[in-house]
Amino acid sequence: MNADFPRLITLLRKEKGISQKLAAKELGISQALLSHYEKGIRECGLDFLVRCSRFYDVSCDYLLGVSPERHGSQLTVEDIPDPDSQKDQVFRGNIMPVLNKKLIANSMSVVFDLIGQSESDPLNDELSRYLMAAVYHSFRILYASNPKNEQTLFSIPEELASAYVSATMSLSEARAMQIVKGICNKDDQIQNINEVKLTTEYLSQHYPNQSSSLLNLIMNIEGEMNFPKPEEE
Repeated sequence: MNADFPRLITLLRKEKGISQKLAAKELGISQALLSHYEKGIRECGLDFLVRCSRFYDVSCDYLLGVSPERHGSQLTVEDIPDPDSQKDQVFRGNIMPVLNKKLIANSMSVVFDLIGQSESDPLNDELSRYLMAAVYHSFRILYASNPKNEQTLFSIPEELASAYVSATMSLSEARAMQIVKGICNKDDQIQNINEVKLTTEYLSQHYPNQSSSLLNLIMNIEGEMNFPKPEEE
């Protein structure tokens, strides 16, 4: 089997809210054997894999970690909902979560359009990985707020997640900087974006609906960083 199978059958059982003893009975094996399967001590056969698939109503691809979707579907661009179509939730009259979401979403539109102009797949890979890691980390922080949430949803243990995220983001940042500075293979170098002088005027002309969000995001986050301003002469 593989490393994902023990974690996922444990997750599914706990999400179902049943004991290991009851799950073993329903699956037609001993509790001791199920315990070995869940701990990854022993590997199961295909027959048990199929039984788990039917019992938990998920696909074999999901159980094997081939697909993150419970029914094994492969995500396509058409399947991803437009974030603009999602209803914004205002928490007790606090508009800030909605405002921040729009600032980030609009700014990301500019970032990814510029990535597209670069015609560099490696740059897209590195910056996308960097941003996905930040979102992943944000979700894990929220997930940790409730101790009842099953940590087996993730393959990386909670105590190691922060270090792995930091390492991933640092490596992607370094590789992306190599690409934009031209310190990389010729095939990986960016094509067009280095010819664009990114001024506020350029941003306003080319991104009339998103530029104000990006400029406000820059101002807000730099304000939070408390970088010392140069003293006036």
